[in-house]
Amino acid sequence: MDNSGSNSQADYRNREHGSNSASQPLWLLAELTYSCPLQCSYCSNPIDFKNSGEELTTDQWLDVFAQGRQLGSAQLGFSGGEPLLRKDLEILIREARQMGYYSNLITSGMGLDAGRMEVFHKAGLDHIQVSFQASNAELNNRLAGSDKAFRQKLEMAREVKAQGYPMVLNFVIHRDNIDQIDQIIELTIELEADYVELATAQYYGWAEINRDQLLPSREQIARAEATTNRYREELDGSGPKLIFVVPDYYEERPKDCMNGWGNMFLTITPDGMALPCHSARQLPIEFPNVRDMSLEEIWYGSNGFNHFRGYGWMKEPCRSCDEKEKDLGGCRCQAFMMTGDAANADPVCSKSPHHHLIEEARLKAETQDDVQPLILRNARNIDQALARKG
Repeated sequence: MDNSGSNSQADYRNREHGSNSASQPLWLLAELTYSCPLQCSYCSNPIDFKNSGEELTTDQWLDVFAQGRQLGSAQLGFSGGEPLLRKDLEILIREARQMGYYSNLITSGMGLDAGRMEVFHKAGLDHIQVSFQASNAELNNRLAGSDKAFRQKLEMAREVKAQGYPMVLNFVIHRDNIDQIDQIIELTIELEADYVELATAQYYGWAEINRDQLLPSREQIARAEATTNRYREELDGSGPKLIFVVPDYYEERPKDCMNGWGNMFLTITPDGMALPCHSARQLPIEFPNVRDMSLEEIWYGSNGFNHFRGYGWMKEPCRSCDEKEKDLGGCRCQAFMMTGDAANADPVCSKSPHHHLIEEARLKAETQDDVQPLILRNARNIDQALARKG
């Protein structure tokens, strides 16, 4: 891409609709593909991903990486879908290392083997995060929609350790597996994991369709957190570092989503759309594409990235709230999904006029009446979901 005609960063900052507070995009997430061999019911990828454009080519991705480094990006995540489905992943890793990135592969482990992992290591990959669905084959494979998933994940987790990578495991926690949190932690100890993220499901994309089936009760959350804290005390620093993430739905104040809109995270989708967070594609905002604009102009000058920067966009009660500098109004995607207006206060906040929607979801999780089976993310179910939306 020819950037010779682009303005300076200062010019973009000073545009009428720009933001003087925009910092550098320190974290660049490359969503290389939306395709995935698994069918996870909590997938946060867009429901209508099949309608997205053609995937970026190798050269286009390398151009994005180079522009990111010029803007100050230091960490690069390879994600998806399943990034291992990209045949050029080795090239992308090698070139990213030469540019100076610290790179992280976020993967289900499906499609990985010892030989390919060794190639990644030689190419300069710094970090591999392997995701699991559960601590046993039966539940893991049912949640993933694959009878081979658990065995493959175990093999790849052990290989990560054998090849000298830090072992980082991710378990998405929800109603079906939260009561086995002790078994999950025992598995991570057995695998000699270094870091373990026990992250309760976030309800975007396909996960939002299954929210009522996935959301644990408050009591389940409390038990799981207590169990995690007990293991932390027993391990006393000698085992994996356990990171337990409580779902937004059981907070009274929202998080400062992504550390602020367009503040440090920059996501590029498989077809080149640039987003301030993984889920923002669903918002009724026109986001720029790297095929049409430089990253510099996208980050500092585009309407998509300046849309919710600062405080000027805020409506009440956020506008006059004395906590707005802490939570920045919360999650824009959550506000849009639950209220239909992305500028509304995040319903998680007890001050929001829409907080009752969160309370209703909690009540459903407490009673667990008439819970339907989880809907797996596969071609047939995706088509049905799109038909219902249409």
